Amino acid sequence: MTTLVIGAYVFVLAVFIGIDLIGKVPQMLHTPLMSGTNAIHGIVLVGAILVAGTATDRLGGAIGMIGVVLATMNVVGGFVVTDRMLEMFHAPGATGRRQ
Repeated sequence: MTTLVIGAYVFVLAVFIGIDLIGKVPQMLHTPLMSGTNAIHGIVLVGAILVAGTATDRLGGAIGMIGVVLATMNVVGGFVVTDRMLEMFHAPGATGRRQ
């Protein structure tokens, strides 16, 4: 039970610190920062898969699977935003542009 309380405490603390840090980033830097951290999101996904795969009880497995789903959404969203950002640098009608 103590491990669960410590884990919940760390999670809540991480949420508040994350919100505080992201709130201080200027709006123009959000997209470049997201595209630059896709590798970190991939590491989070690998960690979530490891947690889900090594869970010994249902609660740990459920939390691991939720982590896998959220990390996957994070990675896919990062690549979608990066792709949209890179599309802004193409001239309309330019050759080599993806359709």
